[in-house]
Amino acid sequence: MPRRPPTAAATSARTKEPPWARLSDDELLGIRFCDLGLEIRGTVLEERIARLYDDLEARDIRFRPHCWLSTDWFSPDGVPGIAIPFYLAHPRLARLEESQVLDVEGGTPRWCMQLLRHEAGHALDSAYRLHRRKAWREVFGPYSAPYSKFYQPKPYSRSYVLHLDMWYAQSHPAEDWAETFAVWLDPASRWRKRYHGWRAKKKLEYVDELLRSIAGQPAPVRSRERVEPLSRLKTTLREHYTAKKARWGLDFPSFHERDLSRLFPPLPEGTKGRPATAFLRKNRAELRRQVARWTGEYQYTIDQVLAEMIARAEELDLRHAREDAEARQDAMIMLTVQTMNYLHGGHHRLAR
Repeated sequence: MPRRPPTAAATSARTKEPPWARLSDDELLGIRFCDLGLEIRGTVLEERIARLYDDLEARDIRFRPHCWLSTDWFSPDGVPGIAIPFYLAHPRLARLEESQVLDVEGGTPRWCMQLLRHEAGHALDSAYRLHRRKAWREVFGPYSAPYSKFYQPKPYSRSYVLHLDMWYAQSHPAEDWAETFAVWLDPASRWRKRYHGWRAKKKLEYVDELLRSIAGQPAPVRSRERVEPLSRLKTTLREHYTAKKARWGLDFPSFHERDLSRLFPPLPEGTKGRPATAFLRKNRAELRRQVARWTGEYQYTIDQVLAEMIARAEELDLRHAREDAEARQDAMIMLTVQTMNYLHGGHHRLAR
């Protein structure tokens, strides 16, 4: 189905810069959410939501989740809609998000559509009360199971689809449903071939059968409630990021001397070498990005592990005389192994 062209109003809205767009980060952090004056209309989000609606229409699903701006991605229980984080509504706010927590969740077109389809799964479940069905519970498990702060993923399990990072389908039956739905809805997923021989394919086939059974039917739940909309939030961006950093904070065990000694072994007598701290600082951003990519952990959290490494290397006055490429590879392996040990130990954060 061809994309809808942007309206004249949308094109005009893009040319108007809000007064806070030229503020410094420190000045912008002092602004309250309710004073940002943001809306979805006229932003790239409007086009991506239209694409989500096209995906639903192509499957003959009449339901269209309503969307609003808030502080994070979520779909409240019982509310057939999707909250989208504020920073995706303006490039200046996206830059602030990156400067504060080193990442922009949903910041690329593909990532944004992944998250929209995932949250649409939650919203559709609320709209049609699907989790009340016995067959739903038999396939995905009890919807009423409590959410834990941490979960222990099994990276090689074939019982779950792979969609968002962090093996998120494994965190809770409701997330398993939303992830499976998102894969099913994605017109480019080719799920029948991709998941051939996987137990997860049975879940996808159930979703396919279930959604065909409600095709063309109006949703019983039609609430347009908006939970925590930006326009009603009086907290400042500074208060928001202080809380967010605390939530994503360091929860890894500290590095011991023996760990760093493997990465920066004692130099031969008479060899001066270079400070290990200089090497770590120089490669910090690249190490953080790569380890986040392979483990699914937040860059902000991994950056704190690197900060701990740098502090300990400075305390121990560690030095190195190795080739940077070799040392960089070993540092990446150390970070990845420690992160994976942490995840396998049952401490993976639940994002919802």
